[in-house]
Amino acid sequence: MNQSVIRFVLGKVLLLLSLLLLVPFITGMIYKERDGFVYLAVGFVCFLLGFITSKKKPDRTTFYLKDGCIITALSWIMISIVGALPLVLTGEVPHFIDALFEIASGFTTTGASILTDVEVLSHATLIWRSFTHWIGGMGVLVFLLAIVPLSGGTNINLMRAESPGPSVGKLVPKMRSTATILYMIYLSMTGIQSVLLLISGMDVFTALCMSFGTAGTGGFGILNSSVASYTPAQQWIITIFMIMFGVNFNFYYFVLNRNLRKGFAMEEVKAYFCIIFAAILVIFINIHDTFRTIGEAIRTIAFQVGSIITTTGYSTADFNTWPTLSKSVLVLLMFVGACAGSTGGGFKVSRLIIMFKTFLKEANSYIHPKSIKKIKLDGEPIEHEVIRSVNVYLITYLTIFVVSVLLISIEGKDLETSFTAVAATFNNIGPGLNKVGPSANYADMSYLSKIIMIIDMLAGRLELFPLIILFHPSIWKELLQQRRCRRRNDK
Repeated sequence: MNQSVIRFVLGKVLLLLSLLLLVPFITGMIYKERDGFVYLAVGFVCFLLGFITSKKKPDRTTFYLKDGCIITALSWIMISIVGALPLVLTGEVPHFIDALFEIASGFTTTGASILTDVEVLSHATLIWRSFTHWIGGMGVLVFLLAIVPLSGGTNINLMRAESPGPSVGKLVPKMRSTATILYMIYLSMTGIQSVLLLISGMDVFTALCMSFGTAGTGGFGILNSSVASYTPAQQWIITIFMIMFGVNFNFYYFVLNRNLRKGFAMEEVKAYFCIIFAAILVIFINIHDTFRTIGEAIRTIAFQVGSIITTTGYSTADFNTWPTLSKSVLVLLMFVGACAGSTGGGFKVSRLIIMFKTFLKEANSYIHPKSIKKIKLDGEPIEHEVIRSVNVYLITYLTIFVVSVLLISIEGKDLETSFTAVAATFNNIGPGLNKVGPSANYADMSYLSKIIMIIDMLAGRLELFPLIILFHPSIWKELLQQRRCRRRNDK
């Protein structure tokens, strides 16, 4: 374990966080709110700690996937804890567990909230909640790679640990350039959405908050009604961009580089849009007669389908009151999730494609035992290691999900609430059904349940294994051995 690199990167993350905390501070100054100074104070402490921790450069710059996972898990736990402090210090969320739940939900782009009235919050806190979505959407360490040169070729181990999806590749030879390209696409799309919302009549503050939440596929709104109060045009803009941010960003890279054939040939992207269309069609057939016009029905259904499959969590209607078939479709979409390499959560469409093709291959082997057929994705053969990792991910995913549901069930809530609460937090969606539906929140859940769901949110955003590896006994055993060796050398 390369402890010097871990220390160095964590220090850089603190320095980065100190700069990001200037956003709510500046917002507070614009709206003449004293709460902004709390964010400045926390940011100043972060800067000092980060400067001290990262002042000494690592002795060895090489690190492996194990170290990347540890750095990623520790970074996300650290930014969640630090990001929650201003909410407690301002008194807007008095209990630390509640504040941690809120900000962990923000950074992991979950959008699940314990706040019963968001409209009483200061502008500084509102922008911070939404901004955490934008920070966490593409990834804190990916952003760090884009602006800070870290550890040479081993940078890919950070991206592999943080980026959503079964595999991570380079768009260009240098990993730092890849991170820069991804963030430039991310920033450009966020800017375009903000401009369109401004043109539609939104004020600057609202447009920024909604764009941050949409880009990160997060879901924190600044109104108690979420997106229901906005105009039909604004709802369509948010719907379209939610779905766009759920697309694999490699697609946009190919399109920008005029490699349209490769971009539109991506099976995952095609499957993603087919799933969205099928879900809208099924729900439309089921509930279209409950709306005043067909246009309103399509807009509302498309918004909810886009919000759930991309794990954004915004709402324009209380889908908890929809018929069982429609609710079942939305619950299934919670598990499907968006594309790999997007800002969305969930199981990922690419994994479902790989699993389906593996099933077809296995079924075919029963009919033709001697046939040798490789599974392909986008015309390229899938390595056995990727198929194995998908199978392991599924087993781990189901294990954590079942254990979480059982632990939350101790609280005594009904099955629908407990099941969808875990589904909504583990898949980074936000609203579930019944007592955690779109018209409710997570305020009434016990602190034990909130702690479990905080872990679920972090595990879901980090693709499970970075968090699991952090708490693996061998990691701590290795850490103790290294400390003993240092003591011996000092003597």
